[in-house]
Amino acid sequence: MYDDSGVVRSAFLAHIGAAIADRDTLTLRRDVGALHESEVGDLLEALLPEQRHALVELMGKDFDFSALTEVDEAIRLDIVESMPDDQIAQAVQELDSDDAVYILEDLDDEDREAILARLPFTERIRLRRALDYPDESAGRRMQTEFVAVPPFWTVGQTIDYMREDRNLPDTFSQIFVIDPTFRLLGAVDLNRILRTQRGVKIEDIMHETRHAIPVTMDQEDAAHEFEQYDLLSAAVVDENERLVGVLTIDDVVDVIQQEAEEDLMRLGGVGDEELSDTVLAAARSRVPWLMVNLVMAFLAASVIGLFDATIQEIVALAILMPIVAGMGGNAGSQTMTVTVRALATKDLDIYNAGRIIRREIGVGLLNGAIFATLIGIVAGLWFDNPHLGGIIATAMVINMLVAALAGILIPLLLDRFGADPAVASAVFVTTITDVVGFFAFLGLATWWFGLM
Repeated sequence: MYDDSGVVRSAFLAHIGAAIADRDTLTLRRDVGALHESEVGDLLEALLPEQRHALVELMGKDFDFSALTEVDEAIRLDIVESMPDDQIAQAVQELDSDDAVYILEDLDDEDREAILARLPFTERIRLRRALDYPDESAGRRMQTEFVAVPPFWTVGQTIDYMREDRNLPDTFSQIFVIDPTFRLLGAVDLNRILRTQRGVKIEDIMHETRHAIPVTMDQEDAAHEFEQYDLLSAAVVDENERLVGVLTIDDVVDVIQQEAEEDLMRLGGVGDEELSDTVLAAARSRVPWLMVNLVMAFLAASVIGLFDATIQEIVALAILMPIVAGMGGNAGSQTMTVTVRALATKDLDIYNAGRIIRREIGVGLLNGAIFATLIGIVAGLWFDNPHLGGIIATAMVINMLVAALAGILIPLLLDRFGADPAVASAVFVTTITDVVGFFAFLGLATWWFGLM
């Protein structure tokens, strides 16, 4: 299906497109039905919109609905909204609860309620409860299918239960131990079950679940728990310590990827834009921060306006001043990117912030000295003016130092006051380096050449 670069082969895409055009359901069920859900997701993203709808229709009950968790939100909504509610309700019943919630949470309230109303009572209550939890919380990402037994059961009873009950999850690695009120007491790994004699009680081999996840915990914090303690699965509990679900490593990997993509997109000021978005939607998501950038650009331009007389007398200043601002902006962006990522992974905190700030000051001064020397020599020789070379070298050191400080302090301050540093840092860091770069270079030039 894929070529060497991991892209869907054009020949395979043409083959599926031809089968869709011919309404060849046998070929589609054979060639698409055998694919993994993630592969079906890649196929859906590669097809044209009308082909996606036709593929889902022709596949009928053989279409793997979990593939919709692997595509962009816009594509998922486009497909789901084109399907009748009865078909969606039937498909949702066959999914794991976490996948069902992932699909339903993006729908309008009216459409979601219409689908939930068609589900059996137990399934409807379970999904509605999960949807009531905050967005991007552990409660939204958890799976409500799990295996739980009382502490007085023996290993033999537990094994027989797992063999005979047909409603257990397809895969699981832990068995949870609960009291009659569903309060979580502990857990037993499957390998421990298999290595223990049948007559031993579960309470004798269970271990305390030291890393139970609160149902309202942010999904990024839950992912950090998995990373910190090398977990494969974790119990999710409510405010009364009652077991309500389980979070598994496959869901956490998706969360880590999602959060990393969000941070990257926000650093670029494009919000939650996706490749499948329309021109209007993409433009709308980019306008707010472009507007902020425009305002900040006028601020930087006003600094240049303060020294218009000097620029008119020494034209070389107009040629060289973008270099100072540009180098400072790039240096600030480097520091900012490292800082934002360190905040997201919790590697940067109050205990090591001072050491990291001192390190970035050192980096700023060292890089400033290196590039100040280089640009000073080049500018002096270029315009045959050693004074100009010394001025731009001094301005470069100042701006590189300020860039280093801005790149780390602005994200730290934004994070301290509850703002998302990934969203707002870039525009402020760039503005500061532009303003300081222009002011330092033009101010020093005005002062120095005024003395001459």
